[in-house]
Amino acid sequence: MTEPQRAVYREICAGPRGRMGPPTNVLLRCPELASRTQKVGEYVRFGSSLPNRITEFAILITARYWSAQYEWYAHYPHALKAGLSPDVAAELALGKRPSGMKDDEAAAHQFCTELHEHKNVSDAAFDAAVKQFGENGAVDLIGVSGYYTLVSMALNVTQKPLPAGTPLPLPPLDRTPDRW
Repeated sequence: MTEPQRAVYREICAGPRGRMGPPTNVLLRCPELASRTQKVGEYVRFGSSLPNRITEFAILITARYWSAQYEWYAHYPHALKAGLSPDVAAELALGKRPSGMKDDEAAAHQFCTELHEHKNVSDAAFDAAVKQFGENGAVDLIGVSGYYTLVSMALNVTQKPLPAGTPLPLPPLDRTPDRW
């Protein structure tokens, strides 16, 4: 490890994560990027205005959108511990709009899904997010979605494997690729 990499490693281990793990160990190959993005990650995961259940739900929505197997594997237990229904998570894993969502989950799901699929959100989705979480919370949903998109990309590009013997948690989705 280079000295800049060691400095980022120490910075991360001294924070709320307490350890180095994916994707930061991948991003560490570019220490400046790792340092800056881990600060964003620390905020969106541990310091945002959103309830932890909604943060973890938004992470799972992003993992499902990107078919980021490791991201789902890593955050699914956190989502359940934070109070997300296993049934909601199971339907999301299948690429469905979960039934039985609480009002705040439905607002977060609509907002994050539109953001990922359309690269924008409707006024109705934005207003629903603001109603549930305030303007700060709506912006925090953008932050969670954006940061975990970066995480999902890094994990997918490096093909981060699950622990040996762990089945893939997300089935493939049959969707037509976006044409930009």
